[in-house]
Amino acid sequence: MLLRLSVLIFTSAGVAATGSPVIVSQGFIYESAPFPQCHASTIEETAGGGLVAAWFGGTREKHPDVGIWVSRQEAGRWTAPVEVANGVQYRRPDGSVLRHPTWNPVLFQPRNGPLLLFYKCGPTPETWWGMVMDSADGGRTWSAPRRLPEDILGPVKNRPVQLPNGDILCPVSTETPERQSKWAVHFERTRDLGRTWERIGPVHDGEAIRAIQPSILFLGGDRLLAIGRSRQNKVFEVESADGGTTWKPMALGSLPNPNSGTDAVTLRDGRHLIVYNHVPGEPGKWGGKRSPLNVAVSRDGRNWQAGVVLESAPGEYSYPALIQAKDGLVHITYTWKRERVRHVVLDPARLTPRDYVAGEWPP
Repeated sequence: MLLRLSVLIFTSAGVAATGSPVIVSQGFIYESAPFPQCHASTIEETAGGGLVAAWFGGTREKHPDVGIWVSRQEAGRWTAPVEVANGVQYRRPDGSVLRHPTWNPVLFQPRNGPLLLFYKCGPTPETWWGMVMDSADGGRTWSAPRRLPEDILGPVKNRPVQLPNGDILCPVSTETPERQSKWAVHFERTRDLGRTWERIGPVHDGEAIRAIQPSILFLGGDRLLAIGRSRQNKVFEVESADGGTTWKPMALGSLPNPNSGTDAVTLRDGRHLIVYNHVPGEPGKWGGKRSPLNVAVSRDGRNWQAGVVLESAPGEYSYPALIQAKDGLVHITYTWKRERVRHVVLDPARLTPRDYVAGEWPP
């Protein structure tokens, strides 16, 4: 009862801050942890109906001590973070350890089979490789990490989708090491829960539109739409008419993007949600501000309307992940100032979409 009371108090403050009844609850997955910084969270509902979240945490992004941390929700409360993977490669004869940072965990629960946890390991996004581990008990225990085949990375930031025929299609991207880095989107398909893989693409040249970190939406039938982060100040979009086997030319969409990660999902009622920073990049700089953090809604995945503002104060609120749970509620996690992971629950039935005003978020 005490826990429930604290959640209600926190939720009430959150609704007052946003002025929206869409937010059912919000809070942090942890208040303190044995690492100073965190980033790139992911959330999933297990086959048993529980929630699991993961992220990378350590001294700072790219530091060799960065590992993959996991927390589970039990009786409405998140468990203390546990490190389940790191980048330790081997111990040298002098006793020192070669260790690389880990990156971008992605949780995914197939319709049949264990809970999967993909992540990256390596010095940089240009040189990292794909890893995967699995859990048969809803994230309580994990298998030993396995390296994915050469040229297969697994989902780079956002969850795969499972197609009606059971295939798992992963949204993937690469970054090249040259000074004008090519950012290119491709896809990876597995028909047997990760035992064998097929690589599709890249689906563009990585130069005209420098794009990474796609999410996959369902448009009906075999039509899919991938959308995500770009260096061109707009969310990119690219469509497939055959379940992800081939893809049409990539284009820029209508939503702004400050070179920051997004995530999107198709709801069971056919609408689409995207979580993103509604602010453009800053010319000549790496990216723009990562506040505010917003939720938009669309009927077709291309024409968007304003939904709700999650954060608007100064600071970094970034790299969202979202799912729709079996009860219809939407769960979102994101980086909160690189210090903690925020968890927000929305009721999509309460969304009242509003039109943008000359591209700006409506008052």
